[in-house]
Amino acid sequence: MTTTVILGAGIIGTSIAYYLSEHQPASSIHLVEPSPELFASASGYAGGFLAKDWFSPASAELGALSFEEHRRLAEKESGARKWGYARSTSISLSPATNEKRIDVWCRDGASRAEAATSDPSAGIAPSWLRREQGDTVQVISDEGTVAQVDPLQLSQFLLQKCLDAGVQLHHPAKAISIHTDLRNELSSICIADTQSSTETDIPCTNVVITAGAWSPQVFSQLFPMSELRLPISSLAGHSLVVKSPKWTEEHGQHGCHAIFMASQPGYSPEIFSRVGGYIYIAGLNSATEPLPVLATGSKGQISKSAIDKLRETVEDVLGEDLELVREGLCFRPLTDRGTPILSRILDKYLGPSVSTRPAPGGGVYLAAGHGPWGISMSLGTGKVMAEMIQGRELSADVSRLALKI
Repeated sequence: MTTTVILGAGIIGTSIAYYLSEHQPASSIHLVEPSPELFASASGYAGGFLAKDWFSPASAELGALSFEEHRRLAEKESGARKWGYARSTSISLSPATNEKRIDVWCRDGASRAEAATSDPSAGIAPSWLRREQGDTVQVISDEGTVAQVDPLQLSQFLLQKCLDAGVQLHHPAKAISIHTDLRNELSSICIADTQSSTETDIPCTNVVITAGAWSPQVFSQLFPMSELRLPISSLAGHSLVVKSPKWTEEHGQHGCHAIFMASQPGYSPEIFSRVGGYIYIAGLNSATEPLPVLATGSKGQISKSAIDKLRETVEDVLGEDLELVREGLCFRPLTDRGTPILSRILDKYLGPSVSTRPAPGGGVYLAAGHGPWGISMSLGTGKVMAEMIQGRELSADVSRLALKI
């Protein structure tokens, strides 16, 4: 069986490894992660909101497939207990709008609530939500179409399943070069252990780039003669996790809530109640925050003013009796078109004297650019990319998510 090396061990990379291992020896799958701390960016610090049908036609099938895979995996593996999987209800405190900006919410500063496909209906605010006089509460999700997870716990679960199956993890390590055979076909990749500086050559014919916002740098490192620059940028987002006596572990047994508040320029507050008595708040985003060399570098870039603004918002809706669990900054990968890239990278873009074997014998693949939907689309992406790499029939139409130059 062909050996596959996955560059980036976040939730997208581990999802692909998980689904690949169902149809090939797990020992032929390698995960490579340079960050000293696993899941140190969006895979560990995102909101964990899942939606079934908040997507444009280009990614609608992927979104629906992924939502079903989340439900199926949670039922099979006790997801409610292991990673906080729970049904949810989406509520908007923003004025209703007829304009739908499904794929460009972050670039245009819109609220993710604009992507909701359900017709808004009058609703009842959750008991923990403190409201102002005159606030209008609208339910913007249909029953059974949104859910909630703890992304860090889900990522850790997927990785452990991969390791238990025999997938090989190289961490912390980075890919530094590829080698070709006498026919100029990709034949191996050189991995450097960043702690010992030792280098290992892994024979492989499949390479999958799943490095999120760092994907362009990974591609340029491996294919320095290529003129292609992967069309992926980053969006930085601060977040807080708090606990409040108004939202307890017992409350979570009756379902969670996703609260989308009125937007301001550069700030579209999102508040998610989670299983275990946790409340997550984010929505303060910046496209100008420089991407650190490694995901762990984001800790040194956390802005006190941003954290203060998030805390002020959460105190407005929960009161001041809060316990701060953690603060964070993560970088989500974006594309200008607003949809992810799930694609084989054609040989002609790899540079001179580099080619790959015909699929499923080989290839260079890219799965990145999910924006705010990386957690929601993770399992669907893993399943479809595994099918693409292994030459099987795809479970969702992702033809409009191909890399277009």
